[in-house]
Amino acid sequence: MSQSGEIILKIEGMSCGHCKMSVENALKAVAGVTSASVDLEKKQALVTGTADRAALVEAVEDVGFEVV
Repeated sequence: MSQSGEIILKIEGMSCGHCKMSVENALKAVAGVTSASVDLEKKQALVTGTADRAALVEAVEDVGFEVV
């Protein structure tokens, strides 16, 4: 994103609170992220800020989950 906005990432492999926290912490560590929240039931993360989508995908994959 070049301007502030929202990105929704569909994520496979999350099954518990530990998974949720791992993904949220990874996303929040990406430069430009204002907030990140994970919904286990929907298997997705909502990220707000100015971060680049590719950087977000890389952060999720680095902690062992797949963005689809």
